Amino acid sequence: MKTSLESYWVIPLISNMTQPALSLHTVLPTPFTSAVPYHKSWNILSKPGAMNIEKALEERKLVKVVSAVRETLKTASSAPVSIAVTGNSGNGMSSFINALRGIGHGEKDAAPTGVVRTTQIPIHYSFSHFPNVELWDLPGTGATTQSLETYLEEMQFSKYDLFIIIASEQFSMNLVKLAKVIQGQGKKFYIVWTKLDRDLSTHVVSKEQLLQNIQENIQVILQNEGMCEPIIFLVSSFDPSLHDFPELRKTLHRDVCEIRYHALLENLSDTCEKVINDKAITLQRQMGSESFQDTFGIQNADHLGKCLNVYHSLFGVDDESLQEVAQSMGKPMEEYKTIMKSQDLHTVLTGDWALSWMNCNTASYLYSVLSYIPILGNTSIQYLRGWNQRRLLDIVVEDTKTILKKILKDAII
Repeated sequence: MKTSLESYWVIPLISNMTQPALSLHTVLPTPFTSAVPYHKSWNILSKPGAMNIEKALEERKLVKVVSAVRETLKTASSAPVSIAVTGNSGNGMSSFINALRGIGHGEKDAAPTGVVRTTQIPIHYSFSHFPNVELWDLPGTGATTQSLETYLEEMQFSKYDLFIIIASEQFSMNLVKLAKVIQGQGKKFYIVWTKLDRDLSTHVVSKEQLLQNIQENIQVILQNEGMCEPIIFLVSSFDPSLHDFPELRKTLHRDVCEIRYHALLENLSDTCEKVINDKAITLQRQMGSESFQDTFGIQNADHLGKCLNVYHSLFGVDDESLQEVAQSMGKPMEEYKTIMKSQDLHTVLTGDWALSWMNCNTASYLYSVLSYIPILGNTSIQYLRGWNQRRLLDIVVEDTKTILKKILKDAII
């Protein structure tokens, strides 16, 4: 037998969203036909994960949601990420890959380098600094006689999660077009200016001025094409400890984490929101009935303070539940309490002018007048009371969603 609170919960059906395992080959013939999608299949919330979260919400235990989310994120932390290194031929893409991996040119598994075009087909390399991250060394855009459009089609840019565009000497229109395609796909990209050591050895202006000139030149070129301000790193592949290389590693680590978690967090948020919305719909249908009021001890439908406490309890955002969540997250309860618009009845009425007016002296006078009108008056009063309760419920529902979003965000920090 379910408790009175549990009887008002609806458990939505979860479809099987699992996908078959994927694999990568070390060398792929042109055209590139990897089956790895852009952080889609491995970021979709699994059926067991979704059910655990739904069960936690069913029990009105947000602290259990925290546990389920952490378990899901733990799995996602090892999800594969594919990074494509591209650019014009001769810009030193293979040398950059070796430097980023911390491997010398003559070492085993190093990307081949040389004055001639050395990469003719996409090849991927492991990345010890970033487990389950693969660097794809793509042929330069001038490696064959195909057009840029053909190059984009054969390399299948949609298969990669993040791009590093390598440039040196000049930022050509081919690179601008590559950047526009990547931005159009909603993917993040870096522009890495390599061979900085050569630039510094031949420059006639100060080092600071040279670095500024390179940055501004790339920015102006892309801005003239209507593109967003790019992320630019100026490096020398001969010394990965100098210039922007350390910052590049730091930024890459952050963005790899974001790629792994972004789609998953969206899916988690969607799952939570669906459960909450189903719950709200169920309550709205029951609202106003004698069984609903008797079940939750609401003797007076105009007692919004009592209604607010009931709604908080039904959605697991009462003070006791929030305290459990805060302790689990290692944060003060105030961080969750202060983002609620329904902290208490005073906060609700202060922040919602419509609900405030419906509960002022003028509204009370309106109720008293309507009570003298047979049938129509009682119907109107019942409707207004129902509106009050539904509006109050809507505010609590939005607060619950806000708190869950914060839980999801805090879980990956």
